[in-house]
Amino acid sequence: MKILIVEDEHKVVDYLRCGLTEQGWVVDVALDGEEGAHLALEFDYDVIVLDVMLPKRDGFSVLKTLRAQKSTPVLMLTARDHVNDRVRGLREGADDYLTKPFSFLELVERLHALARRTRGQESTLISVGDLYVDLIGRRANRDGIRLELTAKEFQLLSVLARRQGDILSKTAITELVWDVNFDSHTNVVETAIKRLRAKLDGPFPTKLLHTVRGMGYVLEVRDEVRNEMRNEEVRNEIHEEIRNEVIEGVRLP
Repeated sequence: MKILIVEDEHKVVDYLRCGLTEQGWVVDVALDGEEGAHLALEFDYDVIVLDVMLPKRDGFSVLKTLRAQKSTPVLMLTARDHVNDRVRGLREGADDYLTKPFSFLELVERLHALARRTRGQESTLISVGDLYVDLIGRRANRDGIRLELTAKEFQLLSVLARRQGDILSKTAITELVWDVNFDSHTNVVETAIKRLRAKLDGPFPTKLLHTVRGMGYVLEVRDEVRNEMRNEEVRNEIHEEIRNEVIEGVRLP
């Protein structure tokens, strides 16, 4: 999942970025309200952590600008523990409020709750052929075998799985899996795809992760595989019918 942190305290930013990255989040950071408003409107995030006291523009101003165009969930994070501030933030469109100092585990749980709320009825368990991806448990299994993935490999797989059948360019993958400052002209994306493919497709005869020349990458079950799966289902049904007929024939006097 992708998060924007709008916070001017460098220690808080480093703490959150390190902890959330370890949790598998893609983290973008803005150190003032003006940059925060720009990133919040320019890019799509699962949730935004927004401080109230910011240089250039305060958090309330950023929130008001954001709510005029988007409904991205916002958690206000601030040292101000005044009831009036919390009420104002919630009235102006904040979804949750947390004061400093805070528990990192509580913050993570609140962020997951907000992200689930905005995704609505989107399933947290995605299947692509014999591949199953558990977005909440952060596990992936193929043909009943668990795939041993790094945090970044799982993030890449979840992005592809949530958009199965869609071709994702290198630029799109970079934005969704890394952050806005990442250089998409390096070969990091190709290397990550290669490593994921080795674990996802290497041990299995049916390939799910495909390269589309000049366009990008797509996770999908190709038509020939679907046809083979349908044929296998038909064969199994025929065998079951024959088996039942044989059993009935044996039972008849």
